[in-house]
Amino acid sequence: VVAVAIIFGSVFSTNFGLVNAFLNAVGLDQVAWLNTPWGIKIAIATLMTWQWTGYNAIIFLAGLQTIPGELYEAARMDGAGPVQTFFRITLPMMRPVLLFVLVVSTVTGLQSFSEPQVLLQTTSNDSTFAGGPGHAGQTMVLYFFQQTFDNNDFGYGAAVAWGIFLVVIIFSVVNWRLVQRRGED
Repeated sequence: VVAVAIIFGSVFSTNFGLVNAFLNAVGLDQVAWLNTPWGIKIAIATLMTWQWTGYNAIIFLAGLQTIPGELYEAARMDGAGPVQTFFRITLPMMRPVLLFVLVVSTVTGLQSFSEPQVLLQTTSNDSTFAGGPGHAGQTMVLYFFQQTFDNNDFGYGAAVAWGIFLVVIIFSVVNWRLVQRRGED
């Protein structure tokens, strides 16, 4: 995780990053990705998306392989086209997998710590960081870390940790209820 964050720090570097090299090649100005609020958000989102794309693709592939081929054959025999087949067979059958990936990705994003921390520390000159420019790169777990260990406010940090726990529980319960409702249909 640390190596990936360092690599993405280099990719989005202001002076020598690959993204800015590409922008210069097509005639656009450089962007200070890691020094602007929107730039750091894009860098972290790109890093997290790249990191979890393979995992999610395997989960989707496993879900697609569980759909019986007879359903597609019956749909073709009934004259359904590819769009109808997708919306009437594939999407409904993939609903539990979609919900699982959505909840796991959301919870993983809420719990992200190492990626933004390393990415932000590679751009910060001081030993403490407050979430990048305008706190734009600060996640809930980074906020917890800052309050607990940088500010030595262990009580408030514990309250933040409980808040994170409750948010994760809420997403898990929502996912469980949506999947259970699908089972009743």
